[in-house]
Amino acid sequence: MYAIIQTGGKQYRVSEGDVIFIEKLEVADGDPVEFNEVLTVVKDGEVLFGKPLVAGAKVTGQAVAQVKGKKIRVFKYKAKANYRKRQGHRQQYTKVAIEKIEA
Repeated sequence: MYAIIQTGGKQYRVSEGDVIFIEKLEVADGDPVEFNEVLTVVKDGEVLFGKPLVAGAKVTGQAVAQVKGKKIRVFKYKAKANYRKRQGHRQQYTKVAIEKIEA
C-alpha cells in the first residue's frame, strides 16, 4: 500500500515505514504530522485517484528531526565588468517517518 501526497509544493510517494525529507515544517521533534492532501492511494491493486484529492484519505507520521541539506555554491559572474559574487545555501528540511495511511 502506498500513497502520493502533496506538501511544500512537491509530491511524494510514501508507504508505511518510509522516512522522507520534506520542506521545513514548523513542528517540534517527535510531534505528529498529518497530511490531508492525498492525491492517489494504491491498496491491494485497487487504485483510488482524487479529483484533485482523495476524499477522506490522510497520511499520518511523526517528525523525527529538523535537518539541513547539502550546501550548494552560487557564483555570479559578469565578463569584463569585474563583478564576482559567491554565495552558499543550505535548504532546511523536516525528516518525517510515515506511520499510517488511511483511505
